[in-house]
Amino acid sequence: MGKTFRSYDMNQRLLLPPDLREWLRDDHLALYVSDVVEQLDLSKIMAVYEEGDLRGRPPYHPEMMVKLLIYGYCVGKMSSRKIEQATHDDVAFRVLSCNQHPDHDSIAEFRKRHLGELGQLFLQVLQLCQRAGLVKLGHVAIDGTKIKANAAKRHSFSYERLSKAEAELRDEVLGLLAEAQRIDDEEDSLYGQGKRGNELPEELRQRETRLAKIRELKAQLEREAREAAEQEKAHKQEQKARQEKGEAVVESYRKPTWTRAASGAVMPRAKTQRNLTDPDSRVMMDTTTRSYEQAYNAQITVDAEAQIIVATSVVQAPNDAAQLLPALTAVKQNLGRLPDQATADAGYFSPAGLTDESLQGVDLYVPPNNQPGLPRGPRGKLANNASIRESMWQKLKSPGGYEIYKRRNTIVEPVFAAIKHLRQFRQFLLRGLAQVEAEWSLICMTHNLLKLFRASKRLAT
Repeated sequence: MGKTFRSYDMNQRLLLPPDLREWLRDDHLALYVSDVVEQLDLSKIMAVYEEGDLRGRPPYHPEMMVKLLIYGYCVGKMSSRKIEQATHDDVAFRVLSCNQHPDHDSIAEFRKRHLGELGQLFLQVLQLCQRAGLVKLGHVAIDGTKIKANAAKRHSFSYERLSKAEAELRDEVLGLLAEAQRIDDEEDSLYGQGKRGNELPEELRQRETRLAKIRELKAQLEREAREAAEQEKAHKQEQKARQEKGEAVVESYRKPTWTRAASGAVMPRAKTQRNLTDPDSRVMMDTTTRSYEQAYNAQITVDAEAQIIVATSVVQAPNDAAQLLPALTAVKQNLGRLPDQATADAGYFSPAGLTDESLQGVDLYVPPNNQPGLPRGPRGKLANNASIRESMWQKLKSPGGYEIYKRRNTIVEPVFAAIKHLRQFRQFLLRGLAQVEAEWSLICMTHNLLKLFRASKRLAT
């Protein structure tokens, strides 16, 4: 007699459970996401539909769409096409969608339409983490990472190259217009007038579109150069006024992003670049691969208690020198107070940031940059007029000082590893600074949600 197996018949008809939740274990992440989303305030999203046109086919329920997106970001399925497919072949997605299958266009349009509101859910989930005791603000670590933009580096042009391309395209457009006029004149003489004159040849249309884009980027660079020059002028005047009053002035150097033409006009530097696909992105070096990428600088501030992200931002600057103060200010805005202690790597060292009055009471550990010509650190007792650089070196060399600073790696680096490697988020799907800021908030919110989920499972056992 042959071996007896359990019944297995692919053609057998089954009576599905009346409760879709029965398809999943009680402790499944998808059910947890569903429960959390039902606690969140989605009134800003719902208001869009209540104020809109009531005619036409009813849209998918916003709560369902939010659940699908959040769960998708949690498990690394972030594209609208992957989410659509998952509603067919992934049981967890089928449960969240109640066996509905929104197409990828509907999912993408929902995310685009409500991206700002989705990004703001970060704060609501952060507050849930705080109430669960996962945030203490005893020690936070700050760091940034380069995330690729949804744009190719080869589509970046310097101001000098944009100027040349503008002249070349302008000549091409004028030539094509002249040729189009010549052909129109010939056809009118042959067939008589009557052809519509508002239809541009495709070749001419493409060049005019590209020319308009190049002019737009040039104007943006020129406007930013003028703004940078005005800011530098105002900063120098402020520094001079403080010196005249006898106040201490912390000098900081930043390479100018502008130059002055022979006419005296403020102009962008020739090598300043912009990308045609995503003008808000910048060429940055990825310190992991040591290669230059079209990217954004994504920032996080992480609480030491349970690696909860307590503040996020996305900046266009390739370095972190100006990000210490905004990061800690955001923590206070999100949670009502500053942390007791904060660590950041040498890239965040800024005398102006470290001595800002708003950070008084925060025990900061930020090593000075190892710039040529600067001492590695003071020896012996510090003088009364020691600089912030010397004071910080002494602090880091003190008993326990370096041990506190070393905690930074174990607090913030695993968070980036989880986001970029475990969840495979290495490139933004969206374009434009405002859009990628909201997308980064969504990524960080789902990181916190995963931490909250695992903490709840530990408490349940």
